[in-house]
Amino acid sequence: MRVRRCAVVFLEPREEIGFDLSSLLSGGAGLRRQRRWLALAAHLDGEIEIDADERELLGRLSPGEWSSTETLAEAPPAALERLLALGLLIGEDPAHAGHRERDQRLRDGHWWPASAMLHRLARWEGVDGVADMEAKDMTTVSGLLDKLGAPPPPVHERVPAAQRIALPEIAPGEFDALLARRATCRNFDRERPLPQHLFAHMLQRTFAAQAQLRTHDDAVFLKKHTPSAGGLHPTEAYLVVQNVEGVAPGLYHYHPVAHALEPLPPPNEALAAFALRALAGQHWFAGAPVLAVLAPRYARCFWKYRHHAKAYRALVLDSGHLSQTLYLSATELGLGAFVTCAVNEVDIERAFGLDPLIEGPLAVCGFGWRSAERSTAEFDPGGAVWAPEAGFERAPDRPEG
Repeated sequence: MRVRRCAVVFLEPREEIGFDLSSLLSGGAGLRRQRRWLALAAHLDGEIEIDADERELLGRLSPGEWSSTETLAEAPPAALERLLALGLLIGEDPAHAGHRERDQRLRDGHWWPASAMLHRLARWEGVDGVADMEAKDMTTVSGLLDKLGAPPPPVHERVPAAQRIALPEIAPGEFDALLARRATCRNFDRERPLPQHLFAHMLQRTFAAQAQLRTHDDAVFLKKHTPSAGGLHPTEAYLVVQNVEGVAPGLYHYHPVAHALEPLPPPNEALAAFALRALAGQHWFAGAPVLAVLAPRYARCFWKYRHHAKAYRALVLDSGHLSQTLYLSATELGLGAFVTCAVNEVDIERAFGLDPLIEGPLAVCGFGWRSAERSTAEFDPGGAVWAPEAGFERAPDRPEG
């Protein structure tokens, strides 16, 4: 059999510190320091602890050139077998086909190695971030200050005030007023359905192709309302429709050229439960009539930006551009909106049938009618939506518009 190292693996010598009563009683610092080696592979979920023999064997083998196991006779058999079973080594035998196929998809994807590892290992599954914050009493500013101390100042002032060069204040216009009304919604009306024409308008503004450019038979570029690196627009919109007039609740993919919905199989749980799970327990967002999962097709971006250190950053920018367009569109139409990256990517991938190294979520947006009552706090200090909050101070010398 022939073997080689997996395409992307990073080794971390991690030190963990814990309490040691015996050390304290013997006059020491009361701390126990433990060091271990961890392997972080971009085609595998989770970190893997390895021993010294396994570490050395990984370092000896090439990720590109195959080696016969006969040439590895001096390698500890247990280390070779375990690394093959874990997928850190890739074998040609049929028994190792699963790991080999996942590793090959990564090789074919043209990922920059560090980005691939970050993307793979930063994903959540089954996390309830709200419950965790509540358990730590970190859901309020007072709780955060108590646990973390004061944050860094809101502005980095590089020179004394007397050295600043004042700029003219411009009287606000209609667009400024629209920007001022933008505020993240945490209070959606769960009972009021979203009219289909507003639903369609939001999708058309935010995600639809406004024009196409066909440069060759097999090269088409879309023009949208948001910028995208290389004009590639790789980010897809996967929808969780919960309360829209004339649209059955369920999962959909939005086709940006046809301006149409593509129905997908339902999740393996109630739609509301899936929405809450996808949003990692953020119940204030989960009731939105529409959730939009922003999921880049990585091969579309990496077709041009192969093994590029900036490509993943460009995809993150893509999601930011789309979310701001969605926010402003919702605000102009009188709707509430949100965006969050605190999501359970693995649960979302499973529901929509996505492979994280081919097409996977970076963020989730949502929109719909605001509730008439504010039961959950929102950051609206100027009172654009709700009454002004205590402690609100308008920026100095700014017009009131």
